[in-house]
Amino acid sequence: MAISLAKLAEHIGAQLHGDGALMISSIATLSRATDGQISFLANTKYRSQLAESSASAVILHPDELPHCQSAALVMDNPYVGFAKVAQLLDTTPVAAESIAPTAVIAADVQLGEQVAIGANAVIESGVVLGDQVQIGPGCFVGKNTRIGARTKLWANVTIYHGVTIGQDCLLQSGAVIGADGFGYANDKGKWIKIPQMGGVVLGDRVEIGASTTVDRGAIEDTVLHDGVIIDNQCQIAHNVIIGENSAMAGCSVIGGSTRVGRQCTIAGMVAINGHIEIVDNVHITGTSMVTKAITEPGIYSSGIPATTNKQWRRNAVAMRNIDSMNQRIKALEKANR
Repeated sequence: MAISLAKLAEHIGAQLHGDGALMISSIATLSRATDGQISFLANTKYRSQLAESSASAVILHPDELPHCQSAALVMDNPYVGFAKVAQLLDTTPVAAESIAPTAVIAADVQLGEQVAIGANAVIESGVVLGDQVQIGPGCFVGKNTRIGARTKLWANVTIYHGVTIGQDCLLQSGAVIGADGFGYANDKGKWIKIPQMGGVVLGDRVEIGASTTVDRGAIEDTVLHDGVIIDNQCQIAHNVIIGENSAMAGCSVIGGSTRVGRQCTIAGMVAINGHIEIVDNVHITGTSMVTKAITEPGIYSSGIPATTNKQWRRNAVAMRNIDSMNQRIKALEKANR
């Protein structure tokens, strides 16, 4: 597939500089691009590669245009332009084509138009699949689950019973949606399991990474609203609610019954306590531990950057002495009053 540079400019809303008839077939980095390929410059530290690049065209910010020797698509956010061009030139295969003869589909399953179900997938009773849904090989879709139009499940995704998934969602391999939340009562040292009777609701355009788990609610549902994106190997516990267009990076976890607002970003390896609320537009940096509610928008951090072992040991000794140092400071302040 090849698309003219003029059509790409129109598609991404960029200003065209150069020959609009140039045909573009794929995307490459500045350092590796050749004829027929388009690249992008979204970080000024790669500006030195711009003059030497063999790309047929480059997506860039207006400030970078004087440094460009090729045709250019100029826009304020080149990275967004790159994302839109990548979608247009995407060569990712479908998760499934047609309905495999080895798929096991209950008699009462409602199939929309152009649904594809891969080999050895199991679709249980009461399931409703919207138009153009793709269910990859080896997937399991439990009873009474509903999946909206154009949603794609890659191979070996597990969807438990009573889950609702919106339109245009993407679930990567190994994702588990609707497993039991971690609900137990302790009776004199013996754990009594609490049946998890809620479900999971994923809104439209939700993306779930590989091997990520979203637990079902204890009584009410766990909810990820429209546009939420979750990276690989994350854990979202029962009754969590995540607001529209929030994002969560790999290996992060959210404890049960926590509410995360809209337009929040949670970096990698963040741990968020249960039963707290985080307001809209909060951004949590990597390896942070959030133990209390966050009531004001902004950037929050608690991770300790790596240093030499020698320096870390010194810091650890100082940390152990903080309480006694604080007491001595208070005593000195009191004596000087």
